[in-house]
Amino acid sequence: MFTGIVEEVGKMKSLKKQGEMMKLKVSASKILEDIQLGDSIATNGVCLTVTDFDKNSFTADVMPETVRKTNLRNLKPDSGINLERAMTPSKRLGGHIMTGHIDGIGTMVDKKKDEKALVYTFKISELLSRYMVQKGSIAIDGVSLTIIDAENDWFSIGLIPHTAGETILGELKEGDEVNLEVDIIAKYVEKLLGREDNEGAEGYTNEGQKSKLTLENLRELGY
Repeated sequence: MFTGIVEEVGKMKSLKKQGEMMKLKVSASKILEDIQLGDSIATNGVCLTVTDFDKNSFTADVMPETVRKTNLRNLKPDSGINLERAMTPSKRLGGHIMTGHIDGIGTMVDKKKDEKALVYTFKISELLSRYMVQKGSIAIDGVSLTIIDAENDWFSIGLIPHTAGETILGELKEGDEVNLEVDIIAKYVEKLLGREDNEGAEGYTNEGQKSKLTLENLRELGY
């Protein structure tokens, strides 16, 4: 599990294709301080397992599914990469709970300044937009951010100068693709409520069994 608070920006050292898989080598420093084989590292928000490391870098295998569904395939030599080690029980949860399992890709379509902040707008699929709400959480390339606004095929976020300077997000430009992980709580709520488009009736799970959790229940509980 991760928090979306990036610890450092590493650099892509090498990217070797092995059939539909890739072997990614990333140079870093801070996250290598206590690294072990088998550790999980959020790499642009993608949970990867350390398969080898030395004092200056770590190596991880990228599965075909991950190659197809994330922007890791677009990395070039010396590309900046947001890095975060898996959280520990004593770590402050400064962002939100993230799994490192990417739900899809967004494309930046607008970038503007608002005083010292940057406001980005991303185009997304409607499948992802259903999980996004104003002031809700979203992970972009492994960075925990708050949604400013969201509609059927787009959403916007704001970057304070610290986040722009300490992650690769400050260098994004129009047309760039980013990895997106939606708030996992939204997906669990959808599962419990039962999706109307799948089952045709509110309150049914994907297995067709009646769920005890309904919109009426949630309203009664104050949600």
